[in-house]
Amino acid sequence: MAISTATLELVAARADEGRKARRISSDVVDALTADGFFRHFTPASHGGKQGRPQDFFLDQIAIAERDMSTAWALGIVAVHNYQIAMMEPRTQAEVFADGPDAMISSSYNPVGAKAEKVDGGVMLSGRWGWSSGSLHCNWALLGGVVPGEGYRTFLVPAREYRIEDTWFTMGLQGTGSNDIVIDSPVFVPDHHTHRQMDGFNSVHFQGPGIYDLPWAQVFIRVVNTSAIGAVRHALALMRDRVGLGTTDPTKNSTDPDVLDRIARAANLADEATAVMLRAYDLMEASNWKPSLLDRVRFRYQASLVGDRCIEAMDLLMDIAGGRSVYAGNAFQDLWHDVRMARAHVANNPAGFARNYANMLMGGENADMFL
Repeated sequence: MAISTATLELVAARADEGRKARRISSDVVDALTADGFFRHFTPASHGGKQGRPQDFFLDQIAIAERDMSTAWALGIVAVHNYQIAMMEPRTQAEVFADGPDAMISSSYNPVGAKAEKVDGGVMLSGRWGWSSGSLHCNWALLGGVVPGEGYRTFLVPAREYRIEDTWFTMGLQGTGSNDIVIDSPVFVPDHHTHRQMDGFNSVHFQGPGIYDLPWAQVFIRVVNTSAIGAVRHALALMRDRVGLGTTDPTKNSTDPDVLDRIARAANLADEATAVMLRAYDLMEASNWKPSLLDRVRFRYQASLVGDRCIEAMDLLMDIAGGRSVYAGNAFQDLWHDVRMARAHVANNPAGFARNYANMLMGGENADMFL
């Protein structure tokens, strides 16, 4: 694990502050930067670790065991350096000009975007929601559809957009997932864009290695893996008796229903972790070039994590005791955080199940974000 014990303790200590402020503490960002968290996917040619997904996501889980908001938002920020590594060399040189720890937020949903093709690039404007960690970043990756060409991601520097404070939510408050707004069209050069099919076909400029893995196979895990850490956090609250509202100090070690629920919740978290690690181990064994069927399978498996973690939290919430109904209770906060994660479109398994089953039955793939 690359994250130091001191940093993990700091994450835990600043969690309540972040939830109230609706943004992550700058001290936490600085500590994770010092530990190299943001350079994990940065190319070695730019001073990064060019690391394996398995190691990154185990770190994300460890952070989430202290604070899911920190793991969610800064995990998403950190994973974007993988996408930058797949873009043109001159773009990488710009983004990593100040070092390997680039801070980039995102909002890929193109619904509020207007993109007009012009010579050498695109004129972009609009509004994008759920840009986690954006207050700490100096770039944003924004989704949009170019008429006649299709979906692209646009890399925009912070000076070209404003952040609107919209993040008033029932959970994950610390992520600061505010709106990105570009009121008047700004020019985005072509080399600051990433075409969907380039991501699908894993086009990159790094040579053989980790970046042969399609971009989506990294991103689809960053928006649900922190929920696994939240379940483990909830189990720790049970163990330390913070969540269990009872005057009987032996209830959680003697009541059969309590024991059964704790075991099932812990197993759900372990299964979700094991499936994730197995998927990346298989991808690594294929030299980071999984088959299309495997890509569809792994996408579906990733989408199930939210439901599995909600199931685990519901098992625990039913035995959390009377104190859990009060606003500000740590256990209730975790319960809301995990449900918030399930709202992300990548964590709704219905469409991914259909695509996976269709391919198993000999059909064609219908998903280009794999």
